[in-house]
Amino acid sequence: MRPRTENDTDVRQATEDDITELVRLRAMLFENFGGDFFAPASGGEDWLDALATVLKERLSTDTDTGSGSVRILAVDGGNGLAACGIGTIEQRLPGPHLRNGRIGQVIGVVTDPRFRRRGHSREIMQGLLDWFRESDVARVDLYASAEGEPLYRDLGFINHPDPSLYWRP
Repeated sequence: MRPRTENDTDVRQATEDDITELVRLRAMLFENFGGDFFAPASGGEDWLDALATVLKERLSTDTDTGSGSVRILAVDGGNGLAACGIGTIEQRLPGPHLRNGRIGQVIGVVTDPRFRRRGHSREIMQGLLDWFRESDVARVDLYASAEGEPLYRDLGFINHPDPSLYWRP
């Protein structure tokens, strides 16, 4: 873990009290990504209730044990959250390219536009990367927005060698 400086942001573990703000910021993330993949026209808003339910479940379970597969970090910003970031760890089968089968995924880092350019995303990412290291993941994946890509590259992320494909049932 790197030493703190006086310019560091106070990043903290999110709690159940943050759920409304986490949902707001996550919705903002998809508005910014746009496109049919991230914001399909037929998507509706029922996913917001499902998101709140899953966040509540994960925050109560993973925060209690301290060893969960989800880490949700937040930065306060006055009357709500300024930023948040979510990381997950998935256990896959080990292989020569994935020695222990543990993959980290950054699910989304988003900063409210009123609080951008203050280092919140970088500090959240540093917190998630520290957690991934402590959790002995073999690799961390993420999808980057055009605005976020320079930060991720600065943190050491490189192009993935495999093509990214998906299928929806």
